[in-house]
Amino acid sequence: MAEQVVLGLDIGTTEAKAGLFGLDGRPLGIVHEPYPTDLGPDGRAEQDPTDWWSALARCVKAIDRSGLDVVAICGVGQGPTLVAVDGSARPVRPAITWQDRRAPNGGFGLESRLAWLAAEDPDAVGRARWLLGAWDALGLWLTGRAVSSLQRHESAISPDVLGGRGAPDRIPPPVPVGTVIGLLRDDSADLLGLSAGIPVVAGVNDGTASMLGAGLLEAGDAVDTGGASGGFGVYVDRPLELPGVFSAPAPIDGRWVVGGAMAATGAALDWLREAFLGGRWTLEELFAEAAVVPAGAEGLVFLPYLAGERAPIFDEAARGVLFGFQLGHTRGHVVRAVLEGAAFAIRHVAEPILAAGAAVTELRLAGGPSRSDLWGRIKADVTGFTVAIPRVDETAVLGAAILGSVGVGLLPDRATGVRQMTAVERRIAPDPATRGVYDARYTTYRALYPALRPTFAALAADARVDAPAASPFGAPAGPLDAK
Repeated sequence: MAEQVVLGLDIGTTEAKAGLFGLDGRPLGIVHEPYPTDLGPDGRAEQDPTDWWSALARCVKAIDRSGLDVVAICGVGQGPTLVAVDGSARPVRPAITWQDRRAPNGGFGLESRLAWLAAEDPDAVGRARWLLGAWDALGLWLTGRAVSSLQRHESAISPDVLGGRGAPDRIPPPVPVGTVIGLLRDDSADLLGLSAGIPVVAGVNDGTASMLGAGLLEAGDAVDTGGASGGFGVYVDRPLELPGVFSAPAPIDGRWVVGGAMAATGAALDWLREAFLGGRWTLEELFAEAAVVPAGAEGLVFLPYLAGERAPIFDEAARGVLFGFQLGHTRGHVVRAVLEGAAFAIRHVAEPILAAGAAVTELRLAGGPSRSDLWGRIKADVTGFTVAIPRVDETAVLGAAILGSVGVGLLPDRATGVRQMTAVERRIAPDPATRGVYDARYTTYRALYPALRPTFAALAADARVDAPAASPFGAPAGPLDAK
């Protein structure tokens, strides 16, 4: 008899991921496939949704499913990212990703992207049948049904955000996250190499999915969500409202999550390796160079604001900074400073939460950061938290599988799913010997943004004046045929 397994899908910021899991959480195959982002000096950050679909199809086809019975599918993804599709579910323009900074009100939510689209590209709104988030677009392609999947604390988006442009029924009806939205349709099954009729479960943003996949369950369990953006969240047993961070019911009953999402702490490392260093060294080689540099990078400090910043400063004009260069600094110093900057960003978000009475038992690492003990060591030493490395580093994909398992009734609830499908592989305790130097570097880190904020704002204003006219959107993207 074939083993029952669940397929988790993730439309990430830089790559698609597909993972097949047993009901005990064993990874039976996880595949990644990258896609490009169109970045512009005006703050543009767009992607072709057909690239997502093609990449996911290649990922799913690459997983060996011999002797396995896929009984549920759940897709999660980057957000807030806006997708506009026509009546055949084909994109009418590129997706406006969460990294895009052109929104008129300076906001980071989906509503601001909808308002910007209505104001700047009303033709796309007119040609669209549905305006939805990335994971809901995936649900539409899988099942043919358009929905807006909502967590318990979320409300449906009002069509008023479109400012009177377009019909109000372009925003799909709401459904709860984790419920079955439909069955895998025949044409999508053929493209993915799966059997038609598999139940598809409504997904969520990949940060929330990572909380499940990282194994957060009790008050004090915390996560660094990793990925291109990075983020910090900790479970608490009561609501906790603080400026500059979010507070909402957790995906586990009886818990709340408090924290914040950053903009580019993970992407900064990719930027350093690819754009800055030309891709000539592997991450392993760069980590090896950084490992021999003393804690604190001998005075070099990095602000990871390469895409503006979300929590806790919420300033789209913020810019990345490498501060404190001297002739003695090497490539290894730069790498270490970038790694430490990401850890300082976590500490910056966590500090007011801890001051308000929350506690952190341990910090689970998710995604790419969990693959490096050096980065885990730095995060432990900078924050003072014990760092836990999960058995499955692709926590968003595993979180999707947990949602799928519960959604089709294979497991009774999400807490059971977390207990049964997640595990910690190893832990890293903070080294007290580094505390003094990291406290000093963190003081410098915190002082830099207030000092540079007026300059950031002036630079952003100059960039808006100097930016070339936006390029035409061109013809609608082609049909969702996997390549």
